[in-house]
Amino acid sequence: MAWFHCRPSTCVARWQIAVAQPAPAGLACGILSGYISGMNTRIDHATVVTSRDGKVVTLTDTSITFSGGVIRHVGPTEAVRAAAAAARSVSPAELRGRPLGRILEAAGKITRQQIDQALELQRARHGVIGQTLVQLGYVTDADVDWALSVQAGRDAGPVPGSEPAEVIDATGRLIIPGLINTHHHLYQSLTRGMPEVQNVELFDWLVNLYPIWERLDDRALHAAATISLAELLLSGCTTSVDHMYLFPCGSDVRLDSVVRAAGDLGMRIHACRGSMTLGASQGGLPPDRCVEQDDRVLADCERVIAELHDPKPLAVCRIDLAPCAPFNVTPELFDQVRQLARERNVLLHTHIAETLDEQRYCLERFGVRPVEYLRQHDWLGPDVYLAHCVHLNREEIELFARTGTGVAHCPSSNMRLGSGIAPIRAMLDAGVRVGLAVDGSSSNDGGNLLAEARQTLLLQRVSGGAKALTVAEAFRLATVGGADVLCRPELGRIEPGAAADLVIYDANDVALAGAVAHDPLGALVLCHPPRPLRVIVNGRTVVENGRITGVDLPKVVADFNQMVRDRFTGK
Repeated sequence: MAWFHCRPSTCVARWQIAVAQPAPAGLACGILSGYISGMNTRIDHATVVTSRDGKVVTLTDTSITFSGGVIRHVGPTEAVRAAAAAARSVSPAELRGRPLGRILEAAGKITRQQIDQALELQRARHGVIGQTLVQLGYVTDADVDWALSVQAGRDAGPVPGSEPAEVIDATGRLIIPGLINTHHHLYQSLTRGMPEVQNVELFDWLVNLYPIWERLDDRALHAAATISLAELLLSGCTTSVDHMYLFPCGSDVRLDSVVRAAGDLGMRIHACRGSMTLGASQGGLPPDRCVEQDDRVLADCERVIAELHDPKPLAVCRIDLAPCAPFNVTPELFDQVRQLARERNVLLHTHIAETLDEQRYCLERFGVRPVEYLRQHDWLGPDVYLAHCVHLNREEIELFARTGTGVAHCPSSNMRLGSGIAPIRAMLDAGVRVGLAVDGSSSNDGGNLLAEARQTLLLQRVSGGAKALTVAEAFRLATVGGADVLCRPELGRIEPGAAADLVIYDANDVALAGAVAHDPLGALVLCHPPRPLRVIVNGRTVVENGRITGVDLPKVVADFNQMVRDRFTGK
């Protein structure tokens, strides 16, 4: 059974157990090995906004310590400094023979509460306390090795990491968890804003764009993915899904280019190997030259899972399998991809219930509504997340809740194409897992997750009144909501054991002026968000002073615009 083939509430335990899984071969492992920052870093005097125990909280004058890509401690700055001072004064001789947890506590590495939690988990697993503490993310292997040496009376040397390699003064800064985008089509930055599709609904939008997209090659895909991901990163998004389903006949397009673009920028990626196999000659929507054969799709799905997928927590690359939609994929492929995904323990993703046109198509071709079509093909469950889900009835919402099926909500895209207002309030009330998404660059024309949180709040209030969605709920959708949809309990939170994915804003930015004095959370969601000063992914700074590190973005943008002018305008 896959670790995510369970109710979402059980995902955390499976994540912790998964630490011992072997690293994958291939590209994803290569990116991961050179990517995690091992140095001990501490951020002091921050105002932190994060989810904790099901609520969104604001913590003032807070320190965050992280190393090895994992948050090790969160607490009041002065208390953290005192613990660090205590660690420097620890006498290993006085700690000889003491329990491992007490040694680490005396060294300022963990709290008594964390020891108790680890002991409880250890008893349940019949494990070892040191290993449990590492799996929880509270300490490192080096910390445990040091404590074991102290316990045995050997010369242990200084406490590992007692002096941080870097201390960041976050006075006047707001820090949130890295935002999570649960649905995108990165290649579509090639055609965003095109006049021909500015004022049409989804099916006409697709029919007009397919002939342009047919020109896609691997070089253009890599460039477009870089542009779309860079825009997300500069808005504080640290993890993104890409639903890449366009592999034109005879092209050299490969999903690997998306993974490479994410690695170049330092982002986490859920790269979806999508597909279209039902062309116009068989009753589908896309032209035949834009679709693939089922066997080619399945073979490449096998390949990218083997070469690129990393199942471990903190993975920077996961592969999901994602047939595009009922109107462009054969029923047989839906079944085959589902079977392959569950054999390989990867997530499933597709578009569903986006428009009334899609609903009419499914009723006419299959005799059922879109969600029932998925149910008949066993395409519901905790390992499935679905984009849009605008046109749902009460029974379908309850079915999603019972089966643990996730939803990627795309508010701006749904409005841009006139698709409708998704019933997010009803989904949340029913217990459906919901995350936020910007959707493709040609149906949103922007990539800002905090802006989508604001849009979600406003849109739900248009249909349901001022109490339809709270500021805190909107923020949760962009953070822990997305993490839950992707079965990534280590993401979207600022707490010990979580990934060191952090976004730092200037609290004195004019966009937040006035509001931040009342409520930092309200400032971030209700005001138009500024660019973050710094973005940290897996413990590594990838945006500094509002600029992406290691990439000449102005040149990338200039080259991309020239490519669009030369190859992707007109019919």
